[in-house]
Amino acid sequence: MDEMKKKFGQQYLVELIGCQAKKLEQVEDVRKVLMEAAKKSKAKVIKEFFHQFEPRGVTGIILIAESHFSIHTWPEDSYAAFDVLTCGEMDAQAAIEVLKKNFQAQRINVRVMDRGIIQEENEGSK
Repeated sequence: MDEMKKKFGQQYLVELIGCQAKKLEQVEDVRKVLMEAAKKSKAKVIKEFFHQFEPRGVTGIILIAESHFSIHTWPEDSYAAFDVLTCGEMDAQAAIEVLKKNFQAQRINVRVMDRGIIQEENEGSK
């Protein structure tokens, strides 16, 4: 059977392990790093939102023309989860390097997943 395929973009799932905990605690520190990552990757920022958890930890999202960046930090575990979904011409690897350097991650795990539709010809929409 013929299949219809359409790739919309790629999603990068990044785990930053063994980070300097202090750098993951406060919104302003995390925001500054994420904005630098957006700039280095040549992403076009549309809007941003960050939330400070008490006593520490941050969740943030940056909407970009190419899709989004998101981050969740667990300073108590020296860990951050960073996702990039891109459907445009930006350099996700450059963004990842900015986070690794600034958060001083000892190790990173990166998974890349193609995002899109694969539909069999006779399947139609269900």
